[in-house]
Amino acid sequence: MKILLAIDGSDYTKRMLTYLIEHKEWSRAGHDFTVFHAVLPVPHRAAAFAGPDIVHGYYEDDARMVLEPVRAMLAGNGIEARFEHRIGHPAEEIAALAQKGKFDLVIMGSRGHGTLTNLVLGSVSTKVLAACTVPVLLVR
Repeated sequence: MKILLAIDGSDYTKRMLTYLIEHKEWSRAGHDFTVFHAVLPVPHRAAAFAGPDIVHGYYEDDARMVLEPVRAMLAGNGIEARFEHRIGHPAEEIAALAQKGKFDLVIMGSRGHGTLTNLVLGSVSTKVLAACTVPVLLVR
């Protein structure tokens, strides 16, 4: 099974990865994992003020801070994965990659906001569920 692990570096990501590692049917069954992180773009005016080198450095630092602990956690548990990061709205990027990459499943952590909070603020997981044609497993 081709599985997309959508991460953001939060405690919810760690909880999702712990679930994956503890349930051997996920982590040891020869699945093809891709770990994915998306970061919102720096606002246009801020990017113009900061300059391309600083903005590029910001994106690279963000990706490194989020991806490296996950890389170490998975490798320490014998799980091989590919790692990708993109700049864009996380929900849109996750749904697009899941579909274009022909993934069988998306797994991601969820904060578990209530209905009212999701209605007012929205959430990445809610938006992924709405936009994605690939099955999504949310881990709380």
